[in-house]
Amino acid sequence: MGEAITTTHLSAEAYFDWEAHNEIRHEFYRGEVFAMAGGTLNHNRLVDNAKDILKGFFRPKGCSVFSENVKLEVLRNEYYPYPDVIVTCHGMDQRERYVVRYPSVLVEVISKNSDYNDRVFEWERYQQLPTLQYYLLVSQYETKVEIYGRTDEPNVWTYQVYDRPEQVVELSRLEYSFPLSALYENIEFMTPESND
Repeated sequence: MGEAITTTHLSAEAYFDWEAHNEIRHEFYRGEVFAMAGGTLNHNRLVDNAKDILKGFFRPKGCSVFSENVKLEVLRNEYYPYPDVIVTCHGMDQRERYVVRYPSVLVEVISKNSDYNDRVFEWERYQQLPTLQYYLLVSQYETKVEIYGRTDEPNVWTYQVYDRPEQVVELSRLEYSFPLSALYENIEFMTPESND
């Protein structure tokens, strides 16, 4: 997550008050505040593509799809990140103003700097969200999406890799699928060294 930008620990309430007056987004973890890093053009394009793909299916079903500027409550009063894309179909989230608490789908676009955070730190915590059905890790350096999917067994998740443009990404628990090629539309790959 990088280095904390505050020297004193904040309560979650103080963080929300402070964050409301900042133009830069900050994540919160156990009293510490972390500035969000800027992204590449490919990162932004992939976030937009993912949001558009998911929005087209889920919004007509009464769900909301957010990208990058909405906080997620992972651990109450402890951990509030900004996932790249959030899908929520829960009625309680429709009444919220700043925070999503009941996500169905989370998407993170991986960069060389965020790989450990997205793949390990966040994933360990996201698994604790009882409504979460799918977690997608999207590469910006090659055609590749890794998906963790909830099963009916407690604490057991499936893992699936999609890495060919002709493949169809399956989110079967939500009765939805989409072509991988749609996610990577208009993406020209660069090496990690030149990309961020």
